[in-house]
Amino acid sequence: MRIDQEVKLDFKDVLIRPKRSTLASRSEVSLERTFKFKHAKQEWTGVPIIAANMDSVGTFEMARKLAEFKVITAMHKHYSVDEWKAFAANGGKDIMQYVAVSTGISQADREKLKQVLDVTGANMICVDVANGYAEAFVECIRKIRADFPDKVIMAGNVVTGEMTEELILSGADVVKVGIGPGSVCTTRKQTGVGYPQLSAVMECADAAHGLGGRIISDGGCTCPGDLAKAFGGGSDFVMMGGMLSGHDESGGDVIEENGSYFKLFYGMSSDTAMNKYAGGVANYRSSEGKTVKVPYRGPVEETIRDCLGGIRSACTYVGARNLSELDRRCTFIRVTQQLNTVFTDSTKANPKPVEPPAKKHKSG
Repeated sequence: MRIDQEVKLDFKDVLIRPKRSTLASRSEVSLERTFKFKHAKQEWTGVPIIAANMDSVGTFEMARKLAEFKVITAMHKHYSVDEWKAFAANGGKDIMQYVAVSTGISQADREKLKQVLDVTGANMICVDVANGYAEAFVECIRKIRADFPDKVIMAGNVVTGEMTEELILSGADVVKVGIGPGSVCTTRKQTGVGYPQLSAVMECADAAHGLGGRIISDGGCTCPGDLAKAFGGGSDFVMMGGMLSGHDESGGDVIEENGSYFKLFYGMSSDTAMNKYAGGVANYRSSEGKTVKVPYRGPVEETIRDCLGGIRSACTYVGARNLSELDRRCTFIRVTQQLNTVFTDSTKANPKPVEPPAKKHKSG
């Protein structure tokens, strides 16, 4: 047993210090980046934000809308091959550069992955497990790399530099960083395991970039400013779950309760998800996610525009003309308070209750 005495930081623990800027307008800031991936040898250009591979976020409908902004959607892994075929045949192939196919690590998962890639031609794979430290996971990354040498492989989740290096050396192009920071994740509560997200991002980014790899900050963002901090901390991509929940494009039905409208949002290790896909919680494990009712928020377009606008504004405050400059121009300051919380219930996007189309009503 040992104790690491160094303080580790989360997004809430810091603010970005402003610097002199020559930018006259947010419109001068470009959020697009171009990456060449270490193993796949492919180039990708777009806005490096990713909708999480949760069935209430990573949907075909979400992908169609976010592709308009050159934003990636990591599809949830529970779509059938036939559903993927229908998506590809109905215009999905036109946006495949902004789609990642998610998979687990079982033999059945890998066989299904091959079928999906065959029918879609997708170039990005997201290999997703809760615990990226298992040797079985590392071995799976090696096998998937051998099977698909020219595909971009995203893999995670981990929170330390040495495991980031291990995954990149084993064939991952991009490592997902984050254990427990998500809004519907209870891993830290159930297991006591985790790492403050900003420090995890900074340490894993340093490790990955030294080997020519990339990272995704996965989880912990509650507002556009947190996305800016993740990019400022060195993350190449940022993944969002809860911030994209509750929209028309999110999975699930609209629920009406006492004149208010909601959608369900839940972690993929929650009772809800395991009852839906695995027949219940196995007797050797516990649920590590929760289920919440998120106020219905209408189309996702306003939310994604709000996020992109916040990141552009952050860039103007530090003089970063391109998103790629943000980490080099970013200085964090430790703080004890970020926000004036007098009006904590006010919201920027859709401040009034939104009523969904009548055909989507479902009484709760």
